[in-house]
Amino acid sequence: MQKEQYKEHPLQLFGYCPRCGSNHFAENDFKSKKCGNCGFVLYFNPIAATVAVIMNEKNELLVARRAKEPAKGTLDLPGGFTDSFETAEEGVAREVAEETGLTVIDTRYLFSLPNKYIYSGFEEHTLDLFFLCRVNSQAIKANDDVEELHWVALDSVVPEEFGLQSIRKGIERLKTIYKTI
Repeated sequence: MQKEQYKEHPLQLFGYCPRCGSNHFAENDFKSKKCGNCGFVLYFNPIAATVAVIMNEKNELLVARRAKEPAKGTLDLPGGFTDSFETAEEGVAREVAEETGLTVIDTRYLFSLPNKYIYSGFEEHTLDLFFLCRVNSQAIKANDDVEELHWVALDSVVPEEFGLQSIRKGIERLKTIYKTI
């Protein structure tokens, strides 16, 4: 991705070195800043996030309604940020359990999409990893940051009803590839 695609690069928000506090913190290259005082280099890389694609025997997709910002009230798929020292597979299983009460018994990586996610007023760049998840039960319960859960036939899912850009794109992609996975 080229630098010209951004009006303001996220690194411009960092004016001081996070190691020594110096204001001699300048652009090193497109993806990093370097401190002229202590030599520390800060890279701005995407944060790993997971997305669960859970289908039932009727070819219906488990869809969530977001209970919190960003995109509160819009549709979403279960998932979230991976924790430190956790694999993406462990992260997606944890998020599914937290948000739905379901236990993931098998995961299969599908694809990834870049995303921007506003958290505490800061634009986080994420890399959303989509997984097809097989679960042990169909008894669902909305928990954590999910307002409600419901099953929707994949062919009737409307991508525009999903609040996050990567999820909309992911739904579009799922609708074209699901018959082959």
